[in-house]
Amino acid sequence: MNKSSPNRKYLWLYLLSFLFLGNLQKEQPPFIKAGKRPNILFCIADDASLEFIGAYGSSLVKTPAFDRVAKEGLLFVNAYTPNAKCSPSRACILTGRNSWQLEAAGNHAPIYPEKFITFIEALKGNGYKVGFTGKGWAPGNPGEVEGKPRQLTGPAYSDIKMETPTKEMSPINYAANFEAFLKSQPVDKPFCFWYGGHEPHRAYEYGSGVAKGKKKLIDIKKVPEYWMDNDTVRNDMLDYAYEVEYFDSHLQKILDILEKKGELENTIIVATSDNGMPFPRVKGQVYEFDNHLPLAIMWKNHINNPGRKIKDYISFIDFAPTFLELAGLRQEESQMQPIQGKSIMNLLTSGKENITDAKRDHVLLGKERTDVGRPHDMGYPVRAIVKGGFMYIKNYEPGRWPTGNPETGYLDCDGSPTKTAILESHRNGNYNNLWQMAFGKREGEELYQVSKDPYCLKNLANDRRYSSTKNNLKSQMEQELKMQHDPRMYGNGNVFDNYPYGEPKVRNFYERFKKGEQVKAGWVNESDFEKNIK
Repeated sequence: MNKSSPNRKYLWLYLLSFLFLGNLQKEQPPFIKAGKRPNILFCIADDASLEFIGAYGSSLVKTPAFDRVAKEGLLFVNAYTPNAKCSPSRACILTGRNSWQLEAAGNHAPIYPEKFITFIEALKGNGYKVGFTGKGWAPGNPGEVEGKPRQLTGPAYSDIKMETPTKEMSPINYAANFEAFLKSQPVDKPFCFWYGGHEPHRAYEYGSGVAKGKKKLIDIKKVPEYWMDNDTVRNDMLDYAYEVEYFDSHLQKILDILEKKGELENTIIVATSDNGMPFPRVKGQVYEFDNHLPLAIMWKNHINNPGRKIKDYISFIDFAPTFLELAGLRQEESQMQPIQGKSIMNLLTSGKENITDAKRDHVLLGKERTDVGRPHDMGYPVRAIVKGGFMYIKNYEPGRWPTGNPETGYLDCDGSPTKTAILESHRNGNYNNLWQMAFGKREGEELYQVSKDPYCLKNLANDRRYSSTKNNLKSQMEQELKMQHDPRMYGNGNVFDNYPYGEPKVRNFYERFKKGEQVKAGWVNESDFEKNIK
Protein backbone atom coordinates (compact mmCIF):
# COMPACT_ATOMS: atom_id res chain seq x y z
CA MET A 1 0.00 0.00 0.00
CA ASN A 2 2.82 2.35 0.85
CA LYS A 3 4.49 1.52 -2.44
CA SER A 4 1.38 2.43 -4.43
CA SER A 5 0.79 5.78 -2.70
CA PRO A 6 3.46 7.65 -4.69
CA ASN A 7 1.91 6.37 -7.92
CA ARG A 8 -1.51 7.67 -6.87
CA LYS A 9 0.10 10.96 -5.95
CA TYR A 10 1.72 11.34 -9.38
CA LEU A 11 -1.51 10.26 -11.07
CA TRP A 12 -3.43 13.02 -9.31
CA LEU A 13 -0.72 15.55 -10.18
CA TYR A 14 -0.92 14.45 -13.81
CA LEU A 15 -4.70 14.79 -13.89
CA LEU A 16 -4.59 18.21 -12.26
CA SER A 17 -1.93 19.36 -14.72
CA PHE A 18 -3.97 18.07 -17.62
CA LEU A 19 -7.06 19.93 -16.44
CA PHE A 20 -5.06 23.12 -15.83
CA LEU A 21 -3.46 23.05 -19.27
CA GLY A 22 -6.82 22.25 -20.82
CA ASN A 23 -8.35 25.33 -19.25
CA LEU A 24 -5.47 27.45 -20.50
CA GLN A 25 -5.99 26.07 -23.97
CA LYS A 26 -9.68 26.94 -23.83
CA GLU A 27 -8.78 30.53 -23.06
CA GLN A 28 -6.76 30.80 -26.25
CA PRO A 29 -8.43 31.87 -29.48
CA PRO A 30 -9.32 28.87 -31.66
CA PHE A 31 -6.88 29.86 -34.42
CA ILE A 32 -4.01 29.91 -31.89
CA LYS A 33 -5.22 26.67 -30.37
CA ALA A 34 -5.14 25.08 -33.80
CA GLY A 35 -1.53 26.17 -34.18
CA LYS A 36 -2.17 28.53 -37.10
CA ARG A 37 -1.67 32.19 -36.35
CA PRO A 38 -3.35 34.62 -38.74
CA ASN A 39 -1.60 36.85 -41.23
CA ILE A 40 -1.97 40.59 -40.66
CA LEU A 41 -2.34 43.04 -43.54
CA PHE A 42 -2.41 46.69 -42.49
CA CYS A 43 -3.43 49.06 -45.29
CA ILE A 44 -3.05 52.76 -44.57
CA ALA A 45 -3.69 55.64 -46.95
CA ASP A 46 -1.78 58.90 -46.57
CA ASP A 47 -4.24 61.72 -45.70
CA ALA A 48 -7.53 60.02 -46.69
CA SER A 49 -10.63 61.54 -45.10
CA LEU A 50 -13.65 59.54 -44.01
CA GLU A 51 -16.15 61.50 -46.10
CA PHE A 52 -14.24 60.55 -49.28
CA ILE A 53 -14.88 56.81 -48.90
CA GLY A 54 -17.78 55.04 -50.58
CA ALA A 55 -18.71 52.91 -47.57
CA TYR A 56 -19.43 56.11 -45.62
CA GLY A 57 -21.86 57.36 -48.23
CA SER A 58 -19.65 59.17 -50.73
CA SER A 59 -20.96 59.10 -54.28
CA LEU A 60 -18.06 61.24 -55.49
CA VAL A 61 -15.34 58.69 -54.74
CA LYS A 62 -15.45 55.07 -55.85
CA THR A 63 -13.69 52.77 -53.37
CA PRO A 64 -14.87 49.22 -54.15
CA ALA A 65 -11.98 47.54 -52.33
CA PHE A 66 -12.48 49.44 -49.07
CA ASP A 67 -16.21 48.90 -49.41
CA ARG A 68 -15.66 45.15 -49.82
CA VAL A 69 -13.57 45.03 -46.64
CA ALA A 70 -16.41 46.79 -44.83
CA LYS A 71 -19.16 44.63 -46.36
CA GLU A 72 -17.43 41.33 -45.66
CA GLY A 73 -16.11 42.53 -42.32
CA LEU A 74 -16.90 45.52 -40.10
CA LEU A 75 -17.26 49.25 -40.74
CA PHE A 76 -16.24 51.45 -37.81
CA VAL A 77 -18.04 54.78 -37.74
CA ASN A 78 -16.24 56.29 -34.72
CA ALA A 79 -12.55 55.59 -35.31
CA TYR A 80 -10.09 58.37 -34.41
CA THR A 81 -6.37 58.94 -34.56
CA PRO A 82 -5.07 60.61 -31.39
CA ASN A 83 -2.91 62.95 -33.52
CA ALA A 84 -3.80 64.09 -37.05
CA LYS A 85 -0.31 64.27 -38.58
CA CYS A 86 1.68 61.55 -40.33
CA SER A 87 4.56 60.73 -37.96
CA PRO A 88 2.76 60.90 -34.60
CA SER A 89 -0.36 59.17 -35.92
CA ARG A 90 1.72 56.27 -37.23
CA ALA A 91 3.73 56.16 -34.01
CA CYS A 92 0.48 55.80 -32.05
CA ILE A 93 -0.54 52.90 -34.30
CA LEU A 94 2.80 51.16 -33.98
CA THR A 95 3.20 51.50 -30.20
CA GLY A 96 -0.34 51.48 -28.81
CA ARG A 97 0.43 54.71 -26.95
CA ASN A 98 -0.98 58.22 -27.26
CA SER A 99 1.29 60.86 -28.74
CA TRP A 100 1.74 62.60 -25.37
CA GLN A 101 3.13 59.28 -24.07
CA LEU A 102 5.75 58.97 -26.81
CA GLU A 103 8.33 61.61 -25.86
CA ALA A 104 9.91 62.90 -29.11
CA ALA A 105 7.76 60.59 -31.25
CA GLY A 106 4.75 62.65 -30.18
CA ASN A 107 6.00 65.35 -32.56
CA HIS A 108 5.96 65.35 -36.34
CA ALA A 109 9.19 64.35 -38.11
CA PRO A 110 11.09 63.57 -34.90
CA ILE A 111 14.11 61.54 -33.96
CA TYR A 112 12.34 58.33 -32.96
CA PRO A 113 13.23 57.19 -29.41
CA GLU A 114 15.02 53.85 -29.18
CA LYS A 115 12.87 52.64 -26.26
CA PHE A 116 9.58 52.41 -28.17
CA ILE A 117 9.40 48.97 -29.77
CA THR A 118 6.74 48.71 -32.48
CA PHE A 119 4.25 45.87 -32.73
CA ILE A 120 5.85 44.93 -36.06
CA GLU A 121 9.26 44.62 -34.44
CA ALA A 122 7.64 42.53 -31.69
CA LEU A 123 5.96 40.23 -34.21
CA LYS A 124 9.22 39.82 -36.13
CA GLY A 125 10.87 38.65 -32.94
CA ASN A 126 8.12 36.12 -32.40
CA GLY A 127 7.89 34.16 -35.62
CA TYR A 128 6.27 36.55 -38.10
CA LYS A 129 7.69 37.49 -41.49
CA VAL A 130 7.31 41.29 -41.73
CA GLY A 131 7.66 43.97 -44.37
CA PHE A 132 6.12 47.06 -45.92
CA THR A 133 5.70 48.84 -49.22
CA GLY A 134 5.37 52.57 -49.85
CA LYS A 135 5.29 54.72 -46.74
CA GLY A 136 5.90 53.15 -43.35
CA TRP A 137 6.61 55.32 -40.34
CA ALA A 138 7.52 58.72 -41.77
CA PRO A 139 8.71 61.38 -41.94
CA GLY A 140 11.49 61.53 -39.40
CA ASN A 141 14.68 59.84 -38.27
CA PRO A 142 13.98 56.26 -37.09
CA GLY A 143 17.39 55.84 -35.52
CA GLU A 144 19.84 53.06 -36.26
CA VAL A 145 20.40 49.39 -35.47
CA GLU A 146 23.92 48.09 -36.11
CA GLY A 147 24.70 51.10 -38.28
CA LYS A 148 21.60 50.79 -40.49
CA PRO A 149 18.28 52.69 -40.34
CA ARG A 150 15.91 51.04 -37.90
CA GLN A 151 13.04 49.22 -39.61
CA LEU A 152 10.03 50.27 -37.57
CA THR A 153 7.63 48.66 -40.06
CA GLY A 154 9.98 45.93 -41.26
CA PRO A 155 12.11 45.67 -44.43
CA ALA A 156 11.01 47.74 -47.41
CA TYR A 157 9.53 46.14 -50.51
CA SER A 158 9.32 49.10 -52.86
CA ASP A 159 11.75 48.32 -55.69
CA ILE A 160 9.17 47.40 -58.31
CA LYS A 161 8.02 50.54 -60.14
CA MET A 162 5.28 51.32 -62.67
CA GLU A 163 3.81 54.04 -64.86
CA THR A 164 1.13 55.95 -62.94
CA PRO A 165 -1.92 57.90 -64.14
CA THR A 166 -0.35 61.20 -63.08
CA LYS A 167 3.22 62.34 -62.60
CA GLU A 168 2.51 63.24 -58.96
CA MET A 169 1.49 59.72 -57.90
CA SER A 170 4.17 57.48 -56.45
CA PRO A 171 5.79 55.18 -59.03
CA ILE A 172 5.90 52.35 -56.47
CA ASN A 173 3.87 49.35 -57.63
CA TYR A 174 2.39 48.55 -54.24
CA ALA A 175 0.54 45.39 -55.28
CA ALA A 176 3.48 43.93 -57.21
CA ASN A 177 5.79 44.58 -54.27
CA PHE A 178 3.33 42.84 -51.94
CA GLU A 179 3.34 39.86 -54.27
CA ALA A 180 7.15 39.85 -54.21
CA PHE A 181 7.00 39.86 -50.43
CA LEU A 182 4.68 36.83 -50.47
CA LYS A 183 7.03 34.95 -52.80
CA SER A 184 9.83 35.46 -50.29
CA GLN A 185 7.57 34.28 -47.47
CA PRO A 186 8.38 30.92 -45.81
CA VAL A 187 5.36 28.62 -46.04
CA ASP A 188 5.53 27.81 -42.33
CA LYS A 189 5.46 31.42 -41.11
CA PRO A 190 2.57 33.89 -40.75
CA PHE A 191 3.18 37.36 -42.11
CA CYS A 192 2.51 40.95 -41.10
CA PHE A 193 2.63 43.38 -44.01
CA TRP A 194 2.12 47.15 -44.06
CA TYR A 195 0.71 48.59 -47.31
CA GLY A 196 1.40 52.30 -46.94
CA GLY A 197 0.16 54.17 -49.98
CA HIS A 198 1.64 57.61 -50.62
CA GLU A 199 -1.75 58.67 -51.96
CA PRO A 200 -3.68 60.90 -51.50
CA HIS A 201 -0.80 62.94 -50.03
CA ARG A 202 0.05 66.06 -51.98
CA ALA A 203 1.09 67.13 -54.57
CA TYR A 204 -1.59 66.48 -57.24
CA GLU A 205 -1.70 67.01 -60.97
CA TYR A 206 -4.12 69.92 -61.19
CA GLY A 207 -7.20 69.03 -63.18
CA SER A 208 -6.51 65.29 -63.16
CA GLY A 209 -9.76 64.52 -61.36
CA VAL A 210 -11.68 65.89 -64.34
CA ALA A 211 -9.31 64.97 -67.18
CA LYS A 212 -8.36 61.46 -66.03
CA GLY A 213 -10.79 60.61 -63.27
CA LYS A 214 -13.74 61.54 -65.50
CA LYS A 215 -15.31 63.55 -62.71
CA LYS A 216 -17.28 66.77 -62.97
CA LEU A 217 -17.27 69.86 -60.79
CA ILE A 218 -21.00 69.45 -60.24
CA ASP A 219 -20.39 65.96 -58.80
CA ILE A 220 -19.38 67.63 -55.54
CA LYS A 221 -22.53 67.91 -53.46
CA LYS A 222 -21.05 70.14 -50.76
CA VAL A 223 -17.90 72.16 -50.23
CA PRO A 224 -16.97 72.50 -46.53
CA GLU A 225 -17.97 75.89 -45.22
CA TYR A 226 -14.42 76.78 -44.18
CA TRP A 227 -13.34 76.95 -47.88
CA MET A 228 -14.80 79.08 -50.63
CA ASP A 229 -16.90 77.31 -53.23
CA ASN A 230 -15.31 77.98 -56.63
CA ASP A 231 -13.82 76.06 -59.55
CA THR A 232 -10.31 76.12 -58.08
CA VAL A 233 -11.34 74.50 -54.83
CA ARG A 234 -13.66 72.03 -56.54
CA ASN A 235 -10.88 70.96 -58.90
CA ASP A 236 -8.57 70.52 -55.93
CA MET A 237 -11.15 68.30 -54.24
CA LEU A 238 -11.64 66.22 -57.40
CA ASP A 239 -7.89 65.75 -57.82
CA TYR A 240 -7.79 64.57 -54.22
CA ALA A 241 -10.70 62.17 -54.81
CA TYR A 242 -8.90 60.70 -57.82
CA GLU A 243 -5.86 59.91 -55.66
CA VAL A 244 -8.03 58.23 -53.02
CA GLU A 245 -9.36 55.99 -55.78
CA TYR A 246 -5.79 55.17 -56.83
CA PHE A 247 -4.95 53.98 -53.32
CA ASP A 248 -8.08 51.84 -53.37
CA SER A 249 -7.19 50.32 -56.75
CA HIS A 250 -4.01 48.85 -55.28
CA LEU A 251 -5.93 47.61 -52.27
CA GLN A 252 -8.18 45.76 -54.73
CA LYS A 253 -5.17 44.18 -56.44
CA ILE A 254 -3.74 43.12 -53.09
CA LEU A 255 -7.03 41.46 -52.11
CA ASP A 256 -7.03 39.63 -55.46
CA ILE A 257 -3.47 38.41 -54.85
CA LEU A 258 -4.39 37.08 -51.42
CA GLU A 259 -7.45 35.33 -52.81
CA LYS A 260 -5.48 33.77 -55.67
CA LYS A 261 -2.87 32.43 -53.28
CA GLY A 262 -5.48 31.03 -50.89
CA GLU A 263 -4.42 33.32 -48.04
CA LEU A 264 -7.49 35.55 -47.81
CA GLU A 265 -9.33 33.52 -45.20
CA ASN A 266 -6.33 33.38 -42.86
CA THR A 267 -5.53 37.11 -43.16
CA ILE A 268 -7.04 39.87 -41.07
CA ILE A 269 -7.19 43.00 -43.23
CA VAL A 270 -7.32 46.51 -41.79
CA ALA A 271 -7.99 49.46 -44.11
CA THR A 272 -7.64 52.99 -42.75
CA SER A 273 -5.78 56.32 -43.03
CA ASP A 274 -3.32 58.21 -40.86
CA ASN A 275 -5.10 61.60 -40.76
CA GLY A 276 -7.54 63.79 -42.63
CA MET A 277 -7.10 65.45 -46.01
CA PRO A 278 -4.19 67.89 -46.66
CA PHE A 279 -6.40 70.96 -46.91
CA PRO A 280 -6.68 74.07 -44.69
CA ARG A 281 -8.16 73.44 -41.22
CA VAL A 282 -7.91 69.67 -41.54
CA LYS A 283 -4.57 67.83 -41.57
CA GLY A 284 -2.40 68.71 -38.57
CA GLN A 285 -5.20 70.37 -36.60
CA VAL A 286 -7.64 69.03 -33.99
CA TYR A 287 -11.18 69.11 -35.33
CA GLU A 288 -13.76 66.47 -36.23
CA PHE A 289 -12.70 65.86 -39.84
CA ASP A 290 -9.00 65.99 -38.91
CA ASN A 291 -8.97 63.03 -36.51
CA HIS A 292 -12.16 61.12 -37.38
CA LEU A 293 -11.04 58.57 -39.94
CA PRO A 294 -12.17 55.63 -42.09
CA LEU A 295 -11.70 52.13 -40.70
CA ALA A 296 -12.84 48.75 -41.99
CA ILE A 297 -11.66 45.31 -40.87
CA MET A 298 -12.20 42.01 -42.66
CA TRP A 299 -11.31 38.51 -41.51
CA LYS A 300 -13.11 35.87 -43.50
CA ASN A 301 -14.97 33.24 -41.44
CA HIS A 302 -13.72 34.71 -38.15
CA ILE A 303 -15.85 37.85 -37.70
CA ASN A 304 -19.28 37.10 -36.31
CA ASN A 305 -22.15 38.64 -38.27
CA PRO A 306 -20.05 40.46 -40.93
CA GLY A 307 -21.39 43.62 -42.52
CA ARG A 308 -22.03 45.28 -39.17
CA LYS A 309 -21.52 48.96 -38.43
CA ILE A 310 -19.69 49.51 -35.14
CA LYS A 311 -20.41 52.73 -33.26
CA ASP A 312 -18.05 52.09 -30.35
CA TYR A 313 -15.29 54.71 -30.14
CA ILE A 314 -12.00 53.31 -31.40
CA SER A 315 -8.61 54.93 -30.99
CA PHE A 316 -5.68 54.07 -33.21
CA ILE A 317 -3.78 53.01 -30.09
CA ASP A 318 -6.12 49.98 -30.05
CA PHE A 319 -4.49 48.39 -33.11
CA ALA A 320 -1.24 47.25 -31.47
CA PRO A 321 -2.82 45.29 -28.59
CA THR A 322 -5.28 43.73 -31.04
CA PHE A 323 -2.48 42.47 -33.28
CA LEU A 324 -0.55 41.12 -30.31
CA GLU A 325 -3.63 39.21 -29.19
CA LEU A 326 -4.12 37.85 -32.70
CA ALA A 327 -0.53 36.62 -32.68
CA GLY A 328 -0.94 35.00 -29.26
CA LEU A 329 1.72 37.30 -27.86
CA ARG A 330 1.32 38.73 -24.38
CA GLN A 331 2.27 42.38 -23.99
CA GLU A 332 4.85 41.61 -21.34
CA GLU A 333 6.55 39.23 -23.80
CA SER A 334 6.63 41.78 -26.61
CA GLN A 335 9.29 44.02 -25.02
CA MET A 336 7.09 46.98 -25.92
CA GLN A 337 6.56 49.86 -23.54
CA PRO A 338 3.27 49.60 -21.59
CA ILE A 339 0.38 49.85 -24.04
CA GLN A 340 -2.42 52.34 -23.40
CA GLY A 341 -4.79 50.99 -26.05
CA LYS A 342 -7.23 48.13 -25.62
CA SER A 343 -7.73 45.19 -27.95
CA ILE A 344 -10.86 45.32 -30.11
CA MET A 345 -11.07 41.53 -30.54
CA ASN A 346 -14.34 41.50 -28.57
CA LEU A 347 -15.90 43.80 -31.18
CA LEU A 348 -14.90 41.44 -33.97
CA THR A 349 -16.34 38.37 -32.29
CA SER A 350 -19.40 39.72 -30.47
CA GLY A 351 -21.80 39.71 -33.40
CA LYS A 352 -23.46 42.85 -32.07
CA GLU A 353 -24.14 45.96 -34.12
CA ASN A 354 -23.82 49.61 -33.08
CA ILE A 355 -22.54 49.69 -29.44
CA THR A 356 -20.77 46.58 -28.18
CA ASP A 357 -18.72 47.88 -25.26
CA ALA A 358 -20.37 50.63 -23.20
CA LYS A 359 -16.96 51.74 -21.89
CA ARG A 360 -15.94 52.78 -25.38
CA ASP A 361 -17.87 56.05 -25.26
CA HIS A 362 -15.10 58.59 -25.92
CA VAL A 363 -11.62 59.23 -27.30
CA LEU A 364 -8.78 61.57 -26.36
CA LEU A 365 -6.96 63.63 -28.98
CA GLY A 366 -4.03 66.02 -28.99
CA LYS A 367 -0.98 67.45 -30.69
CA GLU A 368 2.29 69.20 -29.98
CA ARG A 369 4.68 70.20 -32.78
CA THR A 370 3.12 69.09 -36.03
CA ASP A 371 5.56 71.17 -38.09
CA VAL A 372 8.18 73.91 -37.93
CA GLY A 373 7.62 77.58 -38.78
CA ARG A 374 7.26 79.12 -35.32
CA PRO A 375 10.04 80.71 -33.24
CA HIS A 376 12.39 78.09 -31.77
CA ASP A 377 10.49 75.28 -33.54
CA MET A 378 7.73 75.53 -30.97
CA GLY A 379 4.55 73.56 -31.45
CA TYR A 380 0.89 74.38 -30.99
CA PRO A 381 -0.14 72.22 -28.01
CA VAL A 382 -3.72 70.97 -27.90
CA ARG A 383 -5.65 68.30 -26.02
CA ALA A 384 -9.23 67.30 -26.76
CA ILE A 385 -11.95 64.82 -25.91
CA VAL A 386 -14.85 63.58 -28.04
CA LYS A 387 -17.85 62.26 -26.13
CA GLY A 388 -21.63 62.39 -26.21
CA GLY A 389 -21.82 64.26 -29.50
CA PHE A 390 -19.44 67.02 -28.31
CA MET A 391 -15.79 67.84 -28.86
CA TYR A 392 -13.99 69.86 -26.19
CA ILE A 393 -10.64 71.39 -27.18
CA LYS A 394 -8.03 73.02 -24.96
CA ASN A 395 -5.45 75.21 -26.75
CA TYR A 396 -2.61 75.66 -24.26
CA GLU A 397 -0.75 78.40 -26.17
CA PRO A 398 -3.44 80.50 -27.91
CA GLY A 399 -0.91 83.29 -28.45
CA ARG A 400 0.88 81.16 -31.03
CA TRP A 401 -0.17 80.71 -34.65
CA PRO A 402 -1.97 77.35 -34.99
CA THR A 403 -0.69 76.60 -38.50
CA GLY A 404 2.68 78.30 -38.13
CA ASN A 405 3.68 81.94 -38.44
CA PRO A 406 2.34 83.86 -41.47
CA GLU A 407 5.77 85.23 -42.44
CA THR A 408 7.12 81.68 -42.72
CA GLY A 409 4.31 80.44 -44.94
CA TYR A 410 1.94 78.76 -42.47
CA LEU A 411 4.14 75.66 -42.66
CA ASP A 412 1.69 73.49 -40.71
CA CYS A 413 -0.65 73.54 -43.71
CA ASP A 414 0.44 71.91 -46.97
CA GLY A 415 0.59 74.15 -50.01
CA SER A 416 -2.39 73.74 -52.33
CA PRO A 417 -4.70 75.57 -54.70
CA THR A 418 -7.24 75.78 -51.87
CA LYS A 419 -4.71 77.28 -49.46
CA THR A 420 -3.55 79.76 -52.09
CA ALA A 421 -7.13 80.79 -52.86
CA ILE A 422 -7.88 81.57 -49.21
CA LEU A 423 -4.63 83.48 -48.68
CA GLU A 424 -4.96 85.57 -51.83
CA SER A 425 -8.58 86.41 -51.05
CA HIS A 426 -7.62 87.48 -47.53
CA ARG A 427 -4.86 89.73 -48.86
CA ASN A 428 -7.46 91.39 -51.05
CA GLY A 429 -9.80 91.91 -48.12
CA ASN A 430 -12.17 89.08 -48.97
CA TYR A 431 -13.20 85.90 -47.16
CA ASN A 432 -11.51 87.05 -43.96
CA ASN A 433 -13.70 84.64 -41.99
CA LEU A 434 -12.28 81.69 -43.93
CA TRP A 435 -8.73 82.87 -43.32
CA GLN A 436 -9.52 83.18 -39.62
CA MET A 437 -10.88 79.62 -39.42
CA ALA A 438 -7.92 78.17 -41.30
CA PHE A 439 -4.96 80.28 -40.17
CA GLY A 440 -5.99 82.78 -37.50
CA LYS A 441 -5.26 82.57 -33.79
CA ARG A 442 -7.79 80.66 -31.69
CA GLU A 443 -9.39 80.94 -28.30
CA GLY A 444 -8.02 79.01 -25.35
CA GLU A 445 -11.06 76.75 -25.22
CA GLU A 446 -13.34 75.43 -27.93
CA LEU A 447 -16.51 73.36 -27.67
CA TYR A 448 -18.46 72.01 -30.62
CA GLN A 449 -21.58 69.90 -30.82
CA VAL A 450 -20.16 67.72 -33.57
CA SER A 451 -23.33 65.67 -33.82
CA LYS A 452 -24.98 68.78 -35.29
CA ASP A 453 -21.92 70.82 -36.30
CA PRO A 454 -19.39 68.36 -37.82
CA TYR A 455 -17.39 71.17 -39.44
CA CYS A 456 -16.82 72.70 -35.98
CA LEU A 457 -18.01 76.17 -37.00
CA LYS A 458 -19.87 77.37 -33.89
CA ASN A 459 -17.73 77.55 -30.75
CA LEU A 460 -19.94 76.99 -27.70
CA ALA A 461 -17.18 77.32 -25.10
CA ASN A 462 -18.39 80.72 -23.89
CA ASP A 463 -22.07 79.85 -24.06
CA ARG A 464 -23.32 79.55 -20.47
CA ARG A 465 -25.93 77.01 -21.52
CA TYR A 466 -23.10 74.55 -22.21
CA SER A 467 -20.95 75.31 -19.15
CA SER A 468 -21.75 72.02 -17.46
CA THR A 469 -20.96 70.03 -20.60
CA LYS A 470 -17.69 71.88 -21.09
CA ASN A 471 -16.59 71.50 -17.49
CA ASN A 472 -17.45 67.81 -17.33
CA LEU A 473 -15.56 67.06 -20.53
CA LYS A 474 -12.56 69.09 -19.43
CA SER A 475 -12.49 67.38 -16.04
CA GLN A 476 -12.63 63.88 -17.52
CA MET A 477 -10.01 64.72 -20.13
CA GLU A 478 -7.53 66.13 -17.63
CA GLN A 479 -8.10 63.31 -15.16
CA GLU A 480 -7.33 60.71 -17.80
CA LEU A 481 -4.33 62.64 -19.12
CA LYS A 482 -2.90 62.76 -15.61
CA MET A 483 -3.35 59.01 -15.27
CA GLN A 484 -1.48 58.65 -18.56
CA HIS A 485 1.38 60.82 -17.24
CA ASP A 486 0.99 63.51 -19.88
CA PRO A 487 3.86 65.96 -19.21
CA ARG A 488 1.60 68.89 -20.04
CA MET A 489 -0.65 68.06 -17.09
CA TYR A 490 2.31 68.48 -14.73
CA GLY A 491 3.70 71.78 -16.01
CA ASN A 492 6.35 70.15 -18.20
CA GLY A 493 4.77 70.58 -21.62
CA ASN A 494 7.74 72.54 -22.97
CA VAL A 495 9.63 69.26 -23.18
CA PHE A 496 7.95 68.66 -26.54
CA ASP A 497 9.24 71.98 -27.90
CA ASN A 498 12.77 71.05 -26.85
CA TYR A 499 12.96 67.78 -28.80
CA PRO A 500 14.92 68.54 -31.98
CA TYR A 501 13.18 68.37 -35.33
CA GLY A 502 14.33 65.21 -37.09
CA GLU A 503 15.22 66.82 -40.42
CA PRO A 504 18.27 69.13 -40.05
CA LYS A 505 17.57 70.85 -43.39
CA VAL A 506 14.58 72.69 -41.94
CA ARG A 507 15.42 72.63 -38.22
CA ASN A 508 15.21 76.11 -36.64
CA PHE A 509 13.40 77.24 -39.78
CA TYR A 510 12.01 80.46 -38.32
CA GLU A 511 15.33 81.87 -37.06
CA ARG A 512 17.22 80.90 -40.19
CA PHE A 513 14.54 82.38 -42.45
CA LYS A 514 14.46 85.65 -40.50
CA LYS A 515 18.22 85.95 -40.92
CA GLY A 516 17.80 85.81 -44.69
CA GLU A 517 18.76 82.19 -45.30
CA GLN A 518 16.92 80.53 -48.18
CA VAL A 519 15.53 77.50 -46.35
CA LYS A 520 13.65 75.19 -48.67
CA ALA A 521 10.26 74.02 -47.42
CA GLY A 522 9.12 71.79 -50.23
CA TRP A 523 5.62 71.16 -48.90
CA VAL A 524 4.37 74.75 -49.26
CA ASN A 525 4.28 77.29 -52.10
CA GLU A 526 6.39 80.43 -52.33
CA SER A 527 3.20 82.47 -52.43
CA ASP A 528 2.21 81.11 -48.98
CA PHE A 529 4.74 83.40 -47.27
CA GLU A 530 3.29 86.70 -46.08
CA LYS A 531 5.66 89.38 -47.40
CA ASN A 532 4.38 92.36 -45.43
CA ILE A 533 5.03 90.95 -41.97
CA LYS A 534 8.35 91.83 -40.35
